[in-house]
Amino acid sequence: MIPDSSPFHTSAPISNRNNLRPLRTLFPWSLTAFSLVVGCTSQAPVSQKAVNPPPGPQAFFPDILPDPLEPVNRGIFAVNKGILFGVVQPTGRVYRKIVPERARQSIKDFTRNITYPGRVVNHVLQGRWDGAGDESLRFLTNTTVGVAGLFDVATTWKMPKSDADFGQTFNKWGWKSNLYLMLPFLGPSDDSHAAGCVADKFSEPWNYKYPYTIGSYVSTYNKLAEGAEQAAQFLRTETDPYVGVKYIWSYASKEESPDWNLSGAPDLPTLQTLGVATIRCKDPTFIERGREMKVRLSSTGSDMKFSYWLQPTAAPLVYIAPGLGTHRLNTVTLSVAEALYQNGYSVVSTSGLFHPEFMEHASTSALPAYPPNDARDFLTELTEFDQALEKKFPGAFGKRALVGFSMGGFQALYLAAHEKKQAPNMLHFSRYVAINPPVDLRYGIATIDAFRNAPLAWPEESRQAKIDNTFHKIAQMNSAPASTTGMPLLNATESKLVIGSSFQLTLRDTIYNSQRRNNMGVLNHPISYWNRKEIYREISSYSFKDYFLRMVIPYYQTRGIGLKDFAREINLRTYEAPLHAQNNIRVITNRNDFLLSKNDVSWLESTFGSSNVRLFPNGGHLGNLADPPVQQAIIHALQDLK
Repeated sequence: MIPDSSPFHTSAPISNRNNLRPLRTLFPWSLTAFSLVVGCTSQAPVSQKAVNPPPGPQAFFPDILPDPLEPVNRGIFAVNKGILFGVVQPTGRVYRKIVPERARQSIKDFTRNITYPGRVVNHVLQGRWDGAGDESLRFLTNTTVGVAGLFDVATTWKMPKSDADFGQTFNKWGWKSNLYLMLPFLGPSDDSHAAGCVADKFSEPWNYKYPYTIGSYVSTYNKLAEGAEQAAQFLRTETDPYVGVKYIWSYASKEESPDWNLSGAPDLPTLQTLGVATIRCKDPTFIERGREMKVRLSSTGSDMKFSYWLQPTAAPLVYIAPGLGTHRLNTVTLSVAEALYQNGYSVVSTSGLFHPEFMEHASTSALPAYPPNDARDFLTELTEFDQALEKKFPGAFGKRALVGFSMGGFQALYLAAHEKKQAPNMLHFSRYVAINPPVDLRYGIATIDAFRNAPLAWPEESRQAKIDNTFHKIAQMNSAPASTTGMPLLNATESKLVIGSSFQLTLRDTIYNSQRRNNMGVLNHPISYWNRKEIYREISSYSFKDYFLRMVIPYYQTRGIGLKDFAREINLRTYEAPLHAQNNIRVITNRNDFLLSKNDVSWLESTFGSSNVRLFPNGGHLGNLADPPVQQAIIHALQDLK
C-alpha cells in the first residue's frame, strides 16, 4: 500500500539549500528522499464556513512558506514544465549522447571556478573567513593546476568546499523568507532568495561582456541537460509535483540545522520501512531504454498508457502491479522492472489503483476501494495491453506472470483467487508473485490512521515544533553529524509520523482527484485546480477510515454494495480455499511488516506453505526491497517460467 507520492519514491537526499542550486534553473534534480511526505499545509486559512463539519482533526504537517500567489505560481510552474518536456528533455538526450561525460563535468567544474568571486564576497559579507579562505585556495589551485578550472583538482586533493550566495547573505542579515515564489525558467524561490538570485547574476564575471556571456548560457544548459531525466520522472510520477517542489524549497532555504538528538526509542518496523529510499536503478539510463504505448480501453473508452522493456529475443512477460498510488515510472517500480529485465524477462509496468492515471483512464468506478471492481478494471487493462503487445510483437513472449508489491501484491493474490472464474478471453498468468501484500485491509487502514495521529503522543505546547524538526531532519538526513552515522535518527513517534503523512498524501490526492471527476458534494470548499490550499486543508482532516465511511461506503451503497460486502472482499481470508488450492502463487514478505498482524503472517504460511512463502525477519514494509536477498527471492519465484 505504499503510495506513489510517499517519501520513499523520490531521489537522493539533500544536505542543505546549496545542494538545490539546480532548482533555480527550472526544476529540482536533487530531491530529498523524504520531503514529499508533507503534502498539504496546515497553515492555509479556511475562508468560508463549513457546511459539513470536517470528520476529524487535521493531519499533522509542518509549517512552510506561505503561498498567497498560488494560482500565479502554478501557472508559471506549468510553463516551466512545458519547457522541460518540450525542449530540455528531448534536446538533453541528444546533447548527452554527443558530448562526452568528461566534457560535461569539465563545464560544471569551470562554471564553479569562474563564479568564485560571488562566493568569496558572500563569505566576507557573512563574516565567514574560513569559507572565504577555503574558496580562495580552491580557486587558485583549480585555476592553475586544474587548467583554468576545467578540472576540479581541489576536490581530488580534498580541499574543503564552502558555498555561499546572496540569498544566504540576506538571510544572515535578517531578511527572513516569508513568501513562496515560482520564477519563470528559474524555478522555485522566495522573496529573499529571488532578490539574491539577481545579485548572484551580477556577481558572475562572464555576464558583463560578450562573447563571454555565451559561457553562462552553455553552463545553464549543461546543468539542465544533466538533470532533465530526473526532473521529468519526478513530474510524471508525482500527482501534484508543485506541492512537492514547494516543500522541498521550504526546507532547502533553511540555513539552520535540525535538532539531531534522539529522544525516545526507535520503532524498527517503521524505521526499516524508510529503507525504500535507498532503492535506485543500477543503470541510470534504464528509464530511457523503456518504451511507452497507449491503448484505448473498451471498459472506459479512454486511452491508458503503459511502459515496457522487451528482450531482444522471445522471453516470459512479467506485468508489475505497483503500490496503492504508485506511478508506473516510479523509482520503486523501475527498480523491480530493472531487476526482472536484467534476468531475462520482458517487463510491463502500469500505475496503481489510487494513482490519477488509473482512476481517470482505467477505473469504471468513481471511487477506487472495492476489490471486485478494482480487480476487474485492472485485469481488463492488462488483457488489452497484452493484446496490443502481441499484435505489435508477434511471437515475442512466452509465459505471463504478475508481480505485485504492497497493494499490488493484494491485487495479485485477489486475481489468483478468482483465476478459474475469469472468462477465457481474459489474460491468465502462469505465476503470481505477491511482495509485502496486506491480508486484511481493515487492519492496514487502522494501522495507518494510528500513525497519522502519532504526534498526539507529544505535549500540545511543543507538538508543532517537534513536527517541524522531524521533517527538517528527514530533509537533511545526509548532513547528519558523523557521531550519529549508523544510528537511528528518528524515534518511534517521528518515523510513524513520516509514514502516516506519506499515506495521508496519497489519500489527499485520491480524494481530490476523485471529487474533481465526480463531485459527491461532501467537501465544502471549491475543487479548484489553480488554488488548492483550502481544499487541501479540508481534505487533510480525512483519515482513511473517514474516506471509507463518508465517501466510499455511501457511493457503493447506491450500487447495492453494503458494509458486509466490503468486510468480506477486503480480507484475503475470504478466499483461503481457492488460494490454498493453487500452486502457482509465491509470497515474499517480512515478519515485521506493520501492515500485517501476527495472525496474518501465520495465515500466509499456512495457506501457501513454507515452500511458496519467503519470510524475512526484518525490513518493515518494503524497506528491504533493494536488498540482494529479496531481489534474488523475486527472481527465484519466477525461475521456472523460462
